[in-house]
Amino acid sequence: MKTIIVDDLMQRGYCYELVEPMGKNFASKFTPELTPKEMLSMGVFGGKYMTDCQQEFPKDWFMEAKLSSAKSDPELNYFGVRASQPLSVWGEKGWIYPDDPRGWFQWYCRYFYGRRIEDDERQIKRWKAMKRHISQIKNNCLPFDLSCRKRQRQALLHWAYDSRRI
Repeated sequence: MKTIIVDDLMQRGYCYELVEPMGKNFASKFTPELTPKEMLSMGVFGGKYMTDCQQEFPKDWFMEAKLSSAKSDPELNYFGVRASQPLSVWGEKGWIYPDDPRGWFQWYCRYFYGRRIEDDERQIKRWKAMKRHISQIKNNCLPFDLSCRKRQRQALLHWAYDSRRI
Protein backbone atom coordinates (compact mmCIF):
# COMPACT_ATOMS: atom_id res chain seq x y z
CA MET A 1 0.00 0.00 0.00
CA LYS A 2 1.13 3.50 -0.79
CA THR A 3 0.13 6.55 1.25
CA ILE A 4 -0.65 9.79 -0.57
CA ILE A 5 -0.31 13.04 1.35
CA VAL A 6 -2.13 15.96 -0.23
CA ASP A 7 -0.85 19.52 0.06
CA ASP A 8 -2.63 21.82 -2.37
CA LEU A 9 -4.77 24.96 -2.21
CA MET A 10 -7.90 23.10 -1.09
CA GLN A 11 -6.45 20.40 1.19
CA ARG A 12 -3.45 20.37 3.48
CA GLY A 13 -2.30 17.22 5.23
CA TYR A 14 -5.11 15.03 3.86
CA CYS A 15 -3.84 11.44 3.57
CA TYR A 16 -5.20 8.39 1.84
CA GLU A 17 -4.05 4.90 0.98
CA LEU A 18 -3.92 3.37 -2.48
CA VAL A 19 -5.46 -0.03 -1.81
CA GLU A 20 -6.12 -1.14 -5.41
CA PRO A 21 -3.93 -1.12 -8.52
CA MET A 22 -4.47 2.01 -10.64
CA GLY A 23 -7.42 1.62 -13.01
CA LYS A 24 -8.40 -1.81 -11.63
CA ASN A 25 -10.94 -3.46 -9.36
CA PHE A 26 -13.77 -0.97 -9.82
CA ALA A 27 -17.21 -1.59 -8.36
CA SER A 28 -19.04 -3.97 -10.72
CA LYS A 29 -21.55 -1.42 -11.99
CA PHE A 30 -19.05 1.42 -12.32
CA THR A 31 -17.74 1.33 -15.89
CA PRO A 32 -16.40 4.76 -16.87
CA GLU A 33 -15.45 5.09 -20.53
CA LEU A 34 -12.62 7.56 -20.05
CA THR A 35 -9.62 7.66 -17.75
CA PRO A 36 -8.67 10.85 -15.88
CA LYS A 37 -5.66 11.19 -18.20
CA GLU A 38 -7.91 11.00 -21.29
CA MET A 39 -10.36 13.48 -19.80
CA LEU A 40 -7.63 15.99 -18.97
CA SER A 41 -6.12 15.71 -22.46
CA MET A 42 -9.52 16.23 -24.11
CA GLY A 43 -10.35 19.31 -22.08
CA VAL A 44 -12.70 19.29 -19.11
CA PHE A 45 -13.80 21.92 -16.59
CA GLY A 46 -12.27 24.73 -18.60
CA GLY A 47 -8.78 23.53 -17.72
CA LYS A 48 -8.89 25.01 -14.23
CA TYR A 49 -9.84 21.99 -12.19
CA MET A 50 -6.44 20.37 -11.52
CA THR A 51 -3.86 23.13 -11.85
CA ASP A 52 -2.58 23.08 -8.25
CA CYS A 53 -2.76 19.36 -7.43
CA GLN A 54 -0.69 17.72 -10.14
CA GLN A 55 1.86 16.38 -7.65
CA GLU A 56 -0.80 14.07 -6.19
CA PHE A 57 -1.24 12.05 -9.38
CA PRO A 58 1.00 10.40 -12.01
CA LYS A 59 2.93 12.92 -14.09
CA ASP A 60 1.81 11.34 -17.37
CA TRP A 61 -1.80 12.34 -16.62
CA PHE A 62 -0.76 15.96 -17.22
CA MET A 63 1.63 15.62 -20.17
CA GLU A 64 -1.12 16.50 -22.69
CA ALA A 65 -3.64 18.02 -20.27
CA LYS A 66 -5.42 21.18 -21.33
CA LEU A 67 -4.99 23.41 -18.28
CA SER A 68 -5.53 27.09 -17.59
CA SER A 69 -3.42 28.77 -14.93
CA ALA A 70 -5.53 31.93 -14.72
CA LYS A 71 -9.23 31.00 -14.77
CA SER A 72 -11.62 28.52 -16.30
CA ASP A 73 -11.54 28.80 -20.09
CA PRO A 74 -14.44 27.04 -21.87
CA GLU A 75 -12.42 27.13 -25.10
CA LEU A 76 -10.17 24.47 -23.57
CA ASN A 77 -13.13 22.11 -23.20
CA TYR A 78 -13.45 19.49 -25.92
CA PHE A 79 -16.73 20.98 -27.15
CA GLY A 80 -15.64 24.59 -26.50
CA VAL A 81 -18.56 25.34 -24.17
CA ARG A 82 -19.03 25.86 -20.44
CA ALA A 83 -20.86 22.87 -19.04
CA SER A 84 -20.49 23.00 -15.28
CA GLN A 85 -21.68 25.05 -12.36
CA PRO A 86 -19.34 26.85 -9.95
CA LEU A 87 -17.95 24.90 -7.01
CA SER A 88 -20.04 27.08 -4.67
CA VAL A 89 -23.23 25.71 -6.26
CA TRP A 90 -21.97 22.14 -5.86
CA GLY A 91 -21.47 22.86 -2.15
CA GLU A 92 -24.94 24.39 -1.75
CA LYS A 93 -26.49 21.28 -3.30
CA GLY A 94 -24.62 18.97 -0.93
CA TRP A 95 -22.52 17.36 -3.64
CA ILE A 96 -19.19 18.11 -1.95
CA TYR A 97 -17.77 15.89 0.80
CA PRO A 98 -14.72 16.85 2.89
CA ASP A 99 -12.54 14.06 1.45
CA ASP A 100 -12.95 15.50 -2.06
CA PRO A 101 -13.53 19.28 -1.86
CA ARG A 102 -13.28 19.60 -5.67
CA GLY A 103 -16.19 17.22 -6.24
CA TRP A 104 -16.85 14.22 -8.40
CA PHE A 105 -13.83 14.45 -10.72
CA GLN A 106 -11.42 14.63 -7.81
CA TRP A 107 -13.17 11.62 -6.30
CA TYR A 108 -12.89 9.79 -9.65
CA CYS A 109 -9.19 10.61 -10.05
CA ARG A 110 -8.51 9.23 -6.59
CA TYR A 111 -10.72 6.18 -7.14
CA PHE A 112 -9.00 5.46 -10.46
CA TYR A 113 -5.63 5.92 -8.74
CA GLY A 114 -6.59 3.20 -6.21
CA ARG A 115 -8.25 4.85 -3.23
CA ARG A 116 -11.45 3.35 -1.84
CA ILE A 117 -13.57 5.14 0.77
CA GLU A 118 -17.06 5.17 2.25
CA ASP A 119 -18.23 7.83 -0.24
CA ASP A 120 -17.65 5.58 -3.27
CA GLU A 121 -21.20 4.24 -3.42
CA ARG A 122 -22.76 7.73 -3.37
CA GLN A 123 -20.43 9.00 -6.08
CA ILE A 124 -21.08 5.97 -8.28
CA LYS A 125 -24.85 6.58 -7.95
CA ARG A 126 -24.29 10.17 -9.09
CA TRP A 127 -22.26 8.90 -12.06
CA LYS A 128 -25.05 6.50 -13.04
CA ALA A 129 -27.61 9.33 -12.90
CA MET A 130 -25.77 11.10 -15.74
CA LYS A 131 -26.89 8.38 -18.17
CA ARG A 132 -30.14 10.28 -18.70
CA HIS A 133 -28.13 12.75 -20.80
CA ILE A 134 -27.10 9.95 -23.15
CA SER A 135 -30.77 9.18 -23.85
CA GLN A 136 -31.52 12.85 -24.48
CA ILE A 137 -28.70 13.09 -27.02
CA LYS A 138 -29.78 9.88 -28.74
CA ASN A 139 -33.41 11.08 -28.88
CA ASN A 140 -32.60 14.57 -30.19
CA CYS A 141 -29.47 14.28 -32.34
CA LEU A 142 -28.33 12.37 -35.38
CA PRO A 143 -25.74 9.74 -34.49
CA PHE A 144 -22.24 11.21 -34.09
CA ASP A 145 -23.44 14.79 -34.73
CA LEU A 146 -21.00 16.40 -32.33
CA SER A 147 -22.48 19.84 -32.99
CA CYS A 148 -25.79 18.76 -31.43
CA ARG A 149 -26.22 19.35 -27.68
CA LYS A 150 -22.64 20.38 -27.05
CA ARG A 151 -23.29 21.30 -23.40
CA GLN A 152 -24.75 17.90 -22.63
CA ARG A 153 -21.93 16.19 -24.48
CA GLN A 154 -19.32 18.22 -22.55
CA ALA A 155 -21.08 17.46 -19.25
CA LEU A 156 -20.95 13.75 -20.07
CA LEU A 157 -17.20 14.06 -20.69
CA HIS A 158 -16.88 15.59 -17.22
CA TRP A 159 -18.38 12.36 -15.89
CA ALA A 160 -16.14 9.97 -17.88
CA TYR A 161 -18.77 9.10 -20.51
CA ASP A 162 -17.36 9.32 -24.04
CA SER A 163 -20.06 11.43 -25.69
CA ARG A 164 -18.10 11.47 -28.97
CA ARG A 165 -19.40 7.93 -29.59
CA ILE A 166 -23.11 8.83 -29.36
